[in-house]
Amino acid sequence: MHAVVMDSLEDYLSGLLEPVEIREIEAHLSTCQLCREQVRSMQDTTLLFETLRSEEIIEPSAAFCARVMQEVGELKPAPTFASFFSLDLAFARRLVFASLLTLAVVGSLLVTRESTNRPAGMSPEAIMAQQDSPTFDTLPASDNMLITLTTYEH
Repeated sequence: MHAVVMDSLEDYLSGLLEPVEIREIEAHLSTCQLCREQVRSMQDTTLLFETLRSEEIIEPSAAFCARVMQEVGELKPAPTFASFFSLDLAFARRLVFASLLTLAVVGSLLVTRESTNRPAGMSPEAIMAQQDSPTFDTLPASDNMLITLTTYEH
C-alpha cells in the first residue's frame, strides 16, 4: 500500500482522484508518518512556487520590438552542410581537378615503390633451388628449409 500511495500523491494533492481513492490515501496517511511528511513537503514546495508567480504582466515597448525586428532582419543565415553541395561550377571543377591530380601522384608513387621493393637478385625459389650447402645432406628436410629461409633473409 505504501508504494501505491507514494505513486498517487500528486494526483491526491491536485484533486484528480476518485472519492474512494481519496479515502484510502487519507486512511494510509493517518497511520504512516513518512507519507505525511512527503505530502507536507510537496505542499510546501507548491506554496514556494506559487510565491514566485508574478501578477504583473510586462508589455515590451514598441521601440524594443522595432530593434529586435531590425536585428533579426540583419542576421545572415549560417552556412549548412547542404550548402557545400551547391558550390559554383568553377570551384567544383578546381576541386575535382585537384582530387584527380592528387590521386595520380599517389598512384604513381605506389607503382614506383612497388617495383623497387623486390631484391635485385634472384627470387627465393631460385635461391633455394641453387643452394649447395653441405648441411643439406645431413639434416632433415624441415631443418634444411629453415636454414634456407634464414640465409635468404640476411
